[in-house]
Amino acid sequence: MLRQTWMIERNPAAMPIFHHALHLQTTECLQFIDLTERITELVAASGVAHGLINIQTTHTTTAIMVNEHEPLLLEDLKRTLERLAPREAKYRHDEFDIRTANLTPDERPNGHAHCKAMFLRTSETLNIVNGELQLGRWQRIFFIELDDARERTVSITVMGQANESLAVLR
Repeated sequence: MLRQTWMIERNPAAMPIFHHALHLQTTECLQFIDLTERITELVAASGVAHGLINIQTTHTTTAIMVNEHEPLLLEDLKRTLERLAPREAKYRHDEFDIRTANLTPDERPNGHAHCKAMFLRTSETLNIVNGELQLGRWQRIFFIELDDARERTVSITVMGQANESLAVLR
């Protein structure tokens, strides 16, 4: 499931800034979702010739990562994260009878996901040159679900020097 919203700031004296909220539905713990094609499309649609794009998760139990999309490597990454913070381990965060902060009525044990997140990043900032996202030969942009399946949001900001010959959002 994918919902999209755009906010465009148009100020002739300012650098063009475009914001996009990408809504995802994850299906499992330690799911790696390759966002590269969607991000590449957003850069092209923004009309930014030279600038930056920031891709940020809005959740404490997810991550954003640039790495190779190779199935065995992704399995290695999953196993490494599970060794660092196993799901079956005991976490103080999951002790709802003594925990008093940031509790919701539908709270579920996810201390493992928060601990995994401490080893990863919440955002990546990448360069845009000549209207193209600058990624190395094997680099891909991943959203990583560290908890259970649910709806998630990725906040994306593109900013930089506009190129009038590039397509601009409507």
